[in-house]
Amino acid sequence: MSAPPQKTVLITGASSGLGAAMAERLQREGWRVFGTSRRARTAFSGEGPKIEWIQMDVCHDESVEAGLATLFAGTPHLDALVCNAGWGIFGSVEETSIERARAQLETNYFGVLRVLRPLITHMRERRSGRILLVGSLAGRAPIPFQAHYSASKAAIEALVLALANELHAFDVYVGLIEPGDIDTPFNDGMDWGEPDGASPYAEQAGRTELAIREALPLAPGPGIVADAVAHALGARRPRVRYAVGREAWLVGLGRRLLTDRLSLRIIRDHFGL
Repeated sequence: MSAPPQKTVLITGASSGLGAAMAERLQREGWRVFGTSRRARTAFSGEGPKIEWIQMDVCHDESVEAGLATLFAGTPHLDALVCNAGWGIFGSVEETSIERARAQLETNYFGVLRVLRPLITHMRERRSGRILLVGSLAGRAPIPFQAHYSASKAAIEALVLALANELHAFDVYVGLIEPGDIDTPFNDGMDWGEPDGASPYAEQAGRTELAIREALPLAPGPGIVADAVAHALGARRPRVRYAVGREAWLVGLGRRLLTDRLSLRIIRDHFGL
């Protein structure tokens, strides 16, 4: 008997951080890994895992269409999709412009939809496939001065839960990867905004920013998120939600047992507000 075909996965935002860890882990486990990056990269570049790179900017329709055309020129089928590309902005709701807020949702929500929708069609017609969307614990415990980032991740949670039911009859699995603080270069790509000492939020925002910057280097590495992705793609009966990180149990327990008023107080205390 011939060996079964190698399973294929597309990971968006695979060039660094969580996406890079996912790509390396799955490649080690025998997956054929296609990874997207906004910048062109040489196929099988470097000495690391053999990732097949696709240039793609999830904020632009034409780039996504071209990237998916490249994907299917290289493989006739896709077994799994991990939508990981994303970034964050920082600032008060009052002072953050509509343009910055729109840019946040453009990548973190609409960028997911651009890649997701055509691949839903592919998997639905095959009646097979696994889809993972990367959210954040911030979607359930929103971070002050990161309201738009938190809102984008809450939207991803809702998308996962609705889509899981829509695709249930077609045997396509949909799951949520929900990291907390993870030690990655995420803060390096954050749009921190322009400091304004005259802002009425200056002191509070400063304390919150300091707490965020100090927490990330102390957090676990991206390998624990890659572990969750590998489990979700390989398990016979994967969970709908994989909350990952030191805060995962606390956020889940808090949302079930605490009132909103008490939850907000705990968040304020955490950030010194």
